[in-house]
Amino acid sequence: MEPSSPPDPGIPAGRSSSVPQRNYRVLVGVTGSVAALKLPLLIAELLKITELEVKVVTTERAKHFYNVQEIPVTLYSDEDEWKTCVIRAWDLSKPLLFCPAMNTAMWEHPITARHVEQLKGFGYTEIPCVVKKLVCGDEGRGAMAEVWTIVESVKRILEERGLPAQS
Repeated sequence: MEPSSPPDPGIPAGRSSSVPQRNYRVLVGVTGSVAALKLPLLIAELLKITELEVKVVTTERAKHFYNVQEIPVTLYSDEDEWKTCVIRAWDLSKPLLFCPAMNTAMWEHPITARHVEQLKGFGYTEIPCVVKKLVCGDEGRGAMAEVWTIVESVKRILEERGLPAQS
């Protein structure tokens, strides 16, 4: 998330021009996990946060899990390489939250633990997956965190950066 300057005529009613408006940008990345079903709800909840601009980068495979018409924000499509390109280009002074989602066997594989630790080592924040019955029929850890957990994490970071995260 990064602050941006407001447009010239963009001072909302009730705001003094002497108080700088701070918009924060959130880029939501979505991959081909069944957790992409939660994207419309996640976007709707994020848009309730004042002064938040939301955009989505999605893989083509992720689009099979949600209706593109339900996403009321800018949607960028790309193949799977966006994950590494966006993350490699990320400004490390800005927060990056990641929400793993996969079946239990994948979650329990040692490569996954190594990847999660590597991301955390860069200073990125994990919003841990949860235990529940997964779409594949497995019961165990691997489901993406609930939308409210993700939204509360975003609000907490906004508040830490000085923006009241009202919704």
